[in-house]
Amino acid sequence: MDNKIDISVVIPALNEGRNIGKVISGVKRMLAGRRYEVIVVDGHSSDDTVRVSKRLGARIMYDDAGKGSALVKGLKAARGRVLVSMDADLSNEPRELGLLVEGIEIGYDVCMGSRFMSGGSSEDMPPLRVLGNKFFVCMVNAIFGSRYSDMCYGYRSFSRNAMRKMKLMEKGFGIETEINIKAVKSGLKTIEVPSVEKKRQAGDPKLRTFRDGYVILSTILRNII
Repeated sequence: MDNKIDISVVIPALNEGRNIGKVISGVKRMLAGRRYEVIVVDGHSSDDTVRVSKRLGARIMYDDAGKGSALVKGLKAARGRVLVSMDADLSNEPRELGLLVEGIEIGYDVCMGSRFMSGGSSEDMPPLRVLGNKFFVCMVNAIFGSRYSDMCYGYRSFSRNAMRKMKLMEKGFGIETEINIKAVKSGLKTIEVPSVEKKRQAGDPKLRTFRDGYVILSTILRNII
């Protein structure tokens, strides 16, 4: 770990050239005065995602095995004391970074943004996905004794100890669900904070409701034992 860095923001990205510049600029604006790094883990984009990220000072890594694999690779390489996962499509508000960072700095192991607690919301979740998310939340809460209000949302922060204990394995869109489950199974101290999910500004969404719903269900079932 580099003691000169307090916060590492890890952003998996694939063909987000029209969004990534605004994301990184927003992070830099919100963390001005702090010791931080931005890590973009690129899935071998065919657009200018990497060029834009480099120009704005981001550290570049590559991984094309899936969102989960890219996120874990970036988090393992991060040098900060507080680790933040963030999406590249402008759905996560950089102004919420302070709350996520503070959650770890006051002693929590995992701080999770929630769209379904008071103060949170989503501009980009159709009714079918809302129902699916609530189903998976109820399922995980019932099986693992947790009290989550949100499940499949990637705006989160972690202590280094949390990353070591969770031993994350998911390579795809099941990564957030795996984090929720393993945080409980590892006895980590968790908290949810309200988050407002914005609508993607450019490009095509990567999430596919039925395909990734099956992935999430499979993740839950794999982690029951």
